[in-house]
Amino acid sequence: METHASSFSTLRAYLRALSHTPTRFARRAISVSTSYEEMSRVRARSGTDMRKTLRWYDLVGFGIGGMVGAGVFVTTGRASRQYAGPAVVLSYAIAGFCALLSAFCYTEFAVDMPVAGGAFSYLRVTFGEFAAFLTGANLIMEYVMSNAAVARGFTAYFGTVIGVSSTKWRLTVPYLPDGFNQIDIVAVAVVLLVTFVICYSTRESSVLNMILTALHLTFVVFIIVIGFTRGSWKNFTEPSNPESASGFFPYGTSGVFNGAGMVYLSYIGYDAVSTLAEEVKNPVKDIPIGVSGSVIIVTVLYCLMAASMSKLLPYDMVN
Repeated sequence: METHASSFSTLRAYLRALSHTPTRFARRAISVSTSYEEMSRVRARSGTDMRKTLRWYDLVGFGIGGMVGAGVFVTTGRASRQYAGPAVVLSYAIAGFCALLSAFCYTEFAVDMPVAGGAFSYLRVTFGEFAAFLTGANLIMEYVMSNAAVARGFTAYFGTVIGVSSTKWRLTVPYLPDGFNQIDIVAVAVVLLVTFVICYSTRESSVLNMILTALHLTFVVFIIVIGFTRGSWKNFTEPSNPESASGFFPYGTSGVFNGAGMVYLSYIGYDAVSTLAEEVKNPVKDIPIGVSGSVIIVTVLYCLMAASMSKLLPYDMVN
């Protein structure tokens, strides 16, 4: 068999090497790594060690910041109106419990292998490189698309706050189909700014994340307070339309579990904490507290927010 260096020396050598591709792919697809390789050989490829500056409260902040986002404001109303009714509170509790079980798995792997690879490294050790590749590719698409959507949403909210239409901040690109031919300048600037802060320093990005998370949680707590002080308990059992199903379980127990499947999307983000394991001062102590603590805190906040919404409005009036 020709070596890698001689595979391109001649056309014949290249074709011979190309014929070996299926065999090599099959061998690599099922090959698994080890914890020792991930901690030593794979980490050494980066050429530098990350600074260990993060503590458990930084991880809790990152976890909460990753989970609490636009999802909870979108899925709560739909899950309540179409699936669970006022019992959407239980839907969030069930989804939070499932997320906590998954968080335990991430915690175990992150403590055993405190590397920046996250789920990619865990799957490469457990199931092989092909499964890790598919997972890594999906995670990249998830992060890219979700961040792009959040950045576009920021432009819309920011324009509403200052009374300017967000369409004025978009550039039209010719020769592209309608609907895909506009660049949101503000969204691009926000993404570049956040990327610069993250790349500049983990410590500074942690501080910024804590500030933004605190601001976000302020709005969530505000909604909770307004709901419990201004709402009515009868909205938990009495719909606005007498013809609608009444009671705390208008759609039955099946609706609660269907709602849990929808609101689980609001918990996505805690897995990103495991990618910070290489920068944690004491992984054995800080990672379990950071990952599990963030999921528990967010679950409590989500349940309170769902309860406040159910107290403010009957479920059949929720938009």
